[in-house]
Amino acid sequence: MSDTFKLNVDGVEVEVPKSYTLLQACEAAGAEIPRFCYHERLSIAGNCRMCLVDWVGAPKPIASCAQTVGDMRPNADGSPPNISTRSERAVKARNGVMEFLLINHPLDCPICDQGGECDLQDQAMGYGRAGSRYEENKRAVDDKYMGPLVKTVMTRCIQCTRCVRFVAEVAGVEEIGMANRGEDAEITTYLEKSLTSELSGNVIDLCPVGALTSRPYAFNARPWELRKTETIDVMDALGSAIRVDARGAGVMRILPRVNEEINEEWISDKTRFVWDGLARQRLDRPYIREGGRLRATEWSEALSAVASALKVNPAEIGSIAGDLASVEGMKALMDLLKPIGVKSLDCREDGTKLGLAADGSPMPRESWLFNSSIMGIDEADALLLVGVNPRTEAAVLNARIRRNWLKRDLPIFVVGERADLTYDFAYVGAGPESLSAIAPGSDAFETLRSAKRPMVIVGQGALARTDGAAVLHAASAIAAAVGAFQPVSGDAGGWNGFNVLHTAAGRVGGLDLGFLPSAGGRDAAGMVRALKSGDLKTLILLDADETDLGVRSGGTVIYIGSHGDRGAAQADIVLPSPAYTEKSATYVNTEGCVQRTTRAVSPKAEAREEWAIFRALSEMMGRPLPYDSLVELRSRLGADAPVFLGLDFAPQVDASTAPPPYGQAGALSAAPFKSPVSAFHLTNAICRASRTMAECAQVARGASPLAAAE
Repeated sequence: MSDTFKLNVDGVEVEVPKSYTLLQACEAAGAEIPRFCYHERLSIAGNCRMCLVDWVGAPKPIASCAQTVGDMRPNADGSPPNISTRSERAVKARNGVMEFLLINHPLDCPICDQGGECDLQDQAMGYGRAGSRYEENKRAVDDKYMGPLVKTVMTRCIQCTRCVRFVAEVAGVEEIGMANRGEDAEITTYLEKSLTSELSGNVIDLCPVGALTSRPYAFNARPWELRKTETIDVMDALGSAIRVDARGAGVMRILPRVNEEINEEWISDKTRFVWDGLARQRLDRPYIREGGRLRATEWSEALSAVASALKVNPAEIGSIAGDLASVEGMKALMDLLKPIGVKSLDCREDGTKLGLAADGSPMPRESWLFNSSIMGIDEADALLLVGVNPRTEAAVLNARIRRNWLKRDLPIFVVGERADLTYDFAYVGAGPESLSAIAPGSDAFETLRSAKRPMVIVGQGALARTDGAAVLHAASAIAAAVGAFQPVSGDAGGWNGFNVLHTAAGRVGGLDLGFLPSAGGRDAAGMVRALKSGDLKTLILLDADETDLGVRSGGTVIYIGSHGDRGAAQADIVLPSPAYTEKSATYVNTEGCVQRTTRAVSPKAEAREEWAIFRALSEMMGRPLPYDSLVELRSRLGADAPVFLGLDFAPQVDASTAPPPYGQAGALSAAPFKSPVSAFHLTNAICRASRTMAECAQVARGASPLAAAE
């Protein structure tokens, strides 16, 4: 029996899978079908009736979103059924639906933030009547408090229930629902509680009217006033596709772009609402500390001071690259320091045991990548999470895991914190000792081994420990034992189900670059200890704001970054650099996909790109770097590290892929795993500069919603 079905849509014959809805079939034939409640990634509600089409021979128009093609029948003579999307009956039906929807809509477009991007506005012009026959009083609905991110004007709501279905199905936190029936029906949060999902801002994009809009963006701009720049996000290590909308020198909002391989069309609240932190607590000119206080200065004086600080024994110089460091910045810093003999370089600010084996030899790239790719979650049929809380560490990835648990009944096992991940799982244990329990005969082991595509995800909570290398080995050994590595065989593609989930956007790029200690060099923790003891005279912090230097009696700390956060507060010399929306920079996401940001606004005041700072510094030191432009730098980068030659694709398993296990076998600590993300909204300097993120963190800590709103 065929799995496809033929239809005749407006005179165009089309053959589509039987699983398609009639709406999808009509669009496959080139017809445009209006809709409000239907969304490709949500379940079908069928309650707006805007998608009515005329099935020739049917007694009345039918809702195309709720009609499955496989349930339709051919005509009596066996010919494909005829569908008309432009017949008089279909047009009249849509006119009636639109008139009905506008009966109680306030029609307050001039003061609505959705104006210019409103589906109701567009479809009323395209499919509605020229006027309304309704002369009665309109109903009014009280606005609901949904927290500091989502602004509500519920009188505009048309009860499409997209927001209800999103929080229940995608976010997994059922906090929005519909109360009452008929004219009294309204969308509300339960007990008017603040939304707690890390993905709650996506309901703003889903809302086809102005009922749910962005509270921080409210009344700031109209969409036609904004410059739109396509770039990537750096708030976590996923590299979600985003669009930055700016006016003048300021970023006004951040929206998601569709990227099926990474974020589909969702972004986290941190990604979406962090934009106000881009304008606050910014470093806009160089500073030098004198008498315990930072004094503004000129670039020439600041670079001269840095050059003087580097005129010491190379063994007394070190550098730490932070979570937001770009590849170009790290590359230029390496090219500046390595030729003079500096061995103490480290991009692992949190101390994660990746990149180098115990003997100092480099690990294979597969040991620090999300090898199966983010899309690979859709193929996995058993999953083990080790020391990771994907809900707070990578909220969009967690939504993909939830979807597969919901749709495919994906079995999930957890070793680590017993957190609310928005899906059910079998809890194995809290710490490394539980890994030894995943052995032949155990439920977790046998389920993984019987799966065709088993997957293991290890987080930084398991690797940024003293026994991180041993945990890496133990977890990857389980992956190898259950058949998570499958080499390419004939026409069958390979599979490496061992994955490391990073939390820092700059981490994988630094590991790929080799921004790691050389033989005899110190790691990040060793540099901090040496600075306190006086064995390290100069420390360069490149976007490193998570390193606490503590009390020190001497040494010179140089900070290069965009915000006046912890790094700048501890520094003796501060050099301002742009934020990720102000430069073209390379990052590598957790799956090894090389990506680039795009400049949306100009750098603040005297801020300069990191690579340009190091190029100018090298000139002052009399050792000029061999490139004068970003193009030349990237050419050198590709020549030295070919992994950076390709853009926007995740590496696949091939003949050169190193199979697990990775890391170093050793003793495991009894301490339980703990997620590195304790406050989802405050994970980096940009977040901590954001008032919106501070308000969200306050609400997350349990503060009164009214107090937080004030």
